[in-house]
Amino acid sequence: MIKINVIVKDKSWLKFIKNPETYLKHKIKKIKNDKFFEKKSYSFSLQLSGSKEIKALNKKFRKKNKSTDILSFPNQTKKNLAILKKKKIKIYLGDVIINLKKINFSSKISFKKHLDVLWIHGLVHLFGYDHKLESNYKKMNVIEKKLLKKLY
Repeated sequence: MIKINVIVKDKSWLKFIKNPETYLKHKIKKIKNDKFFEKKSYSFSLQLSGSKEIKALNKKFRKKNKSTDILSFPNQTKKNLAILKKKKIKIYLGDVIINLKKINFSSKISFKKHLDVLWIHGLVHLFGYDHKLESNYKKMNVIEKKLLKKLY
């Protein structure tokens, strides 16, 4: 099971998605029973922000003075997460921040689908996956595609 806490930091989001919290909680219901979550109780926060805020976070935590589309801040290392999974406790995975200004409005996919791609990507990062190596990218991509398929 997985729960999401949605924080709208930039009200411009509301022009494109009337009620982000309702939308995202509906999406979570579609994936929450996937075996990827191993019938454990997880939660995470998703912050919907703009370029200024995400640039400041990127500079502070990643030493990159530029805006980006998404940032993920895992609360656990992959190793620690594996230990916690063995216990019957609720696990807070961490935070995902998405930048409205970096969503590709001119792409072939809709705004909401692009948002789904981004938050799923961030969620998989919270589980300790990365894409620094091609082999890791492929593993991560398989998980993302499987979860996205459940959304539609």
